[in-house]
Amino acid sequence: MTPRRDHTNRFAPTPDFVIDVGDDGYGFLNHDKFQAGFAADVSDADAAFLRDTQVPINMSVFGTVVQNAAWRDKPSWAVIAQDDKSFDQAMLQHMATRAGARITTVPASHALYVTQPQTVADVITAAAQASAVGVPHTA
Repeated sequence: MTPRRDHTNRFAPTPDFVIDVGDDGYGFLNHDKFQAGFAADVSDADAAFLRDTQVPINMSVFGTVVQNAAWRDKPSWAVIAQDDKSFDQAMLQHMATRAGARITTVPASHALYVTQPQTVADVITAAAQASAVGVPHTA
């Protein structure tokens, strides 16, 4: 088996994005830092709703080696939030570029699906239409 390559240490830390992990191995975004780190541009009420309805993250998935990443041979699209405090901008750009993604950037937090729904829908529509006509992969 090929060892996992972890490139996350090459990118800036995101101190407002904190995952609290329980004894069961499942994590939730830290309640006190949730809005600043994940949804800074949504209303307090919407941030509280998103925070309080989180689905736990099985942290073991981050140690799983992906054998056949779809982006290696399928077209990709990315919507990158320019004000994302969950992930370093350089990392987001690196991952999207490595995948050969058609990149759309928007002024938004990580919760861009809430604040920029039309942009997200437009990118999904473009991806679906391009996939239907067989757009070649560029990575």
